[in-house]
Amino acid sequence: MNNQTRTVLIIDDEPDIRELLEITLGRMNLATQAAENVAEAKLLLKDHAFDLCLTDMNLPDGNGLEIVALINERFPATPVAMITAHGSMDSAIEALKSGAFDYVQKPVDLDQLRNLVETALKLEPAPKEERAGATQLIGSSNELEALRAQIAKLARSQAPIYISGESGSGKEVAARLIHEQGPRHSGPFVPVNCGAIPNELMESEFFGHAKGAFTGAIADKAGLFEVAAGGTLFLDEVADLPLSMQVKLLRAIQEKSVRRVGSVGEKTIDVRILCATHKDLAEEVAEDRFRQDLYYRLNVIELHMPSLRERREDIPEFATRILDRLAADYDQPRPKLSEAASAALSTYQFPGNVRELENILERAFTLCENGVIQPQDLGLSAKSKPAEITPSSEEEVTGPSTLPNGVSLEEHLEAIERRLITQALEDNRWNKTAAAKDLGITFRALRYKLKKLEME
Repeated sequence: MNNQTRTVLIIDDEPDIRELLEITLGRMNLATQAAENVAEAKLLLKDHAFDLCLTDMNLPDGNGLEIVALINERFPATPVAMITAHGSMDSAIEALKSGAFDYVQKPVDLDQLRNLVETALKLEPAPKEERAGATQLIGSSNELEALRAQIAKLARSQAPIYISGESGSGKEVAARLIHEQGPRHSGPFVPVNCGAIPNELMESEFFGHAKGAFTGAIADKAGLFEVAAGGTLFLDEVADLPLSMQVKLLRAIQEKSVRRVGSVGEKTIDVRILCATHKDLAEEVAEDRFRQDLYYRLNVIELHMPSLRERREDIPEFATRILDRLAADYDQPRPKLSEAASAALSTYQFPGNVRELENILERAFTLCENGVIQPQDLGLSAKSKPAEITPSSEEEVTGPSTLPNGVSLEEHLEAIERRLITQALEDNRWNKTAAAKDLGITFRALRYKLKKLEME
């Protein structure tokens, strides 16, 4: 990037702010032009092309949202960043919802400003197309085409995105695409399952710790926010965060800085936040399990991932891709799906979505004979939701009081454990974190049992 060819429009009615921004950007080898109100800005936009616009929210003859709307309509390739008063998060969120690229608060933190400008100038004139070997959305349904277009648009912003959808519907795939198609694609993409981090380690994991901060802290450690510097932090299953951690996360996002456990100073962070959960966040807020202020901060823009049953026409393409991958992994010929098997897949409800389809086909890949997958290989009837267990008798809950012939106690108990784990997974649409809670065990314990019982 040759910054000497780039020009930034600065709009602010305070001379000191305009001078500070012009000096800072000048040291970055950027040319600048300044306006002190909306009218002057419109004249400059009429006669000049700009690579970036920095505008104050409150102007003498209007507000920065007018500038955002004007530039988005006439110069969609030009990002607009909003300058807001300190603590005015409502204004910042309103700007992001209106299409602003990002925001910076007064008094202007120069490190944050430089990070914002550098990221904005990495935007390409047009959204990236999916590259070979990159993350891809599989399917050609109308729902997928609309989703691709929405992702391409969201990738050009720095607004926090809340990705909603059922477990297994591809929320992390969407998050990776937003990252890869945006200006941060050369930076790290750091996914974290919020439900898998023990509560006592959560603050250290997110924010890092200083040497000697607690027993076992034998060296400085960078947290997830620092690891994701210059890139994207994807908070999966964000609804599982305890309320105490939600407060600290909110502050880090709003202030764009973190403080390691045991450290005095704060460090500026430059990350984009994406989050997802299979739960209804609005319902979690209503039930006081999720902070309303954090909800509004994360849910600036919502991206909904459709379930697999909402785009059944994509199932054949998914099946082909999955079977091709399995054949390559096992170095075996790819089996074909019989017409009956294809018909069975097309009518199945897929409570576990794409993740469940992968599990079904991997099982069928192993069981099929003569290179053809038949309906019985899919095991769909066994995967329908089991009838609710009613403890009318001890035998109905635990099985017969005597062991079947030739079956050891350990084998019998494993069969019961496998059945209960399978039911919990299916009841929770194959979300392991939620299934572990229903079973009354930790996420790690469930992972151990799945491995021990050869269920993953």
